[in-house]
Amino acid sequence: MKYLSILGSTGSIGTQTLDVVRQHPESFGVVALVAHHNIDILEAQINEFNPLIAGIVDEQAYKVLAARYTGPTKLICGEEALIAAATIQEATMVITAIVGAVGIRPTVEAIKHKKTIGLANKETLVAGGPLITSLAKEYGISILPIDSEHSAIFQCLEGQDKSNVHSLILTASGGPLRNWPSEKIATATAADCLQHPTWNMGNKITIDSASLFNKGLEVIEAHWLFGVDYDHIDVVVHPQSIIHSMIRLQDGAILAQMGNPDMREPIQYALTYPRRLPLEMNHLDFKELLTLEFIPPRFDDFPALRLAYQVGKEGHFMPAVFNAANETAVYAFLEDAIKFGDIYKIVTAVLDQFNNTGDFTLDNLLANDQWARATAKELI
Repeated sequence: MKYLSILGSTGSIGTQTLDVVRQHPESFGVVALVAHHNIDILEAQINEFNPLIAGIVDEQAYKVLAARYTGPTKLICGEEALIAAATIQEATMVITAIVGAVGIRPTVEAIKHKKTIGLANKETLVAGGPLITSLAKEYGISILPIDSEHSAIFQCLEGQDKSNVHSLILTASGGPLRNWPSEKIATATAADCLQHPTWNMGNKITIDSASLFNKGLEVIEAHWLFGVDYDHIDVVVHPQSIIHSMIRLQDGAILAQMGNPDMREPIQYALTYPRRLPLEMNHLDFKELLTLEFIPPRFDDFPALRLAYQVGKEGHFMPAVFNAANETAVYAFLEDAIKFGDIYKIVTAVLDQFNNTGDFTLDNLLANDQWARATAKELI
């Protein structure tokens, strides 16, 4: 029996994690849930799964729920709810399904409390890779990837001697702007970008998919998860999202992990690893006609991907600044404060102003994250 604490329980990954739990009540219990502000969904989850604690980060939303909820679950307000859920004694596994760098501190605390990490918050490793990986090694805990691409690589690497592996190949759907002409991309609206062709995700990650910032973040995450240098991490556009990622072996052979674009498959594998349990969903059926396409990325039209390689290689705090500036710009774009093409311009301007020095500590990491956000807001 695994006891789960789910940070971001009302979002896409969180709700699908609970779908998996519903299918295997004999294998999983839920001891903590945290949401930002969606108290209606959270209250329904509390009533169904009876966690020991439930957190609401937004203070006003907390007050509304606290006024009407009378059950036994303890309600906690603010960002300390994330820490409480990450460190609760009864949890054996913490699912980090919140979006953004806010996931870094609770992940650090969960590791220090020797919780297995189910990682869906890519920003944690993008920004804090050196810190998070060294802590995981120090405390002897596992970080199990939930992102479909990293789960696919994780599965392909199983049983392989590292010396057999030549490179990792991350697949990208290409997003909703994949076939747009170059001159039109910068004028895409939020409505255009939110029409993802294969995946149903939250707004922020869907915008990042349209710009390929998301794939850039995944390249950096893969570097830290699997210890592979950037020159041996490739990206290929695969519009059907059937092959979730691949590895190339030294003799040229390629291993791929395939499945329909449904996040419950990688979520369940992280929860059950190393076991595999039945999963009720629409599985890939080869009796149906399948077409699999593979296309090189358009680096010039979607320059964020090339930039991610550059900041990843430079390292230290650069990926954290890259991530924070992008996060700030994406939310500004969703609020119609800037144009789509401005996202990349703002991120590069913030990077150009940054002095990449100082010891790599959590305090310095969070300080540079805040500096990048403030600088991006000034540019906006």
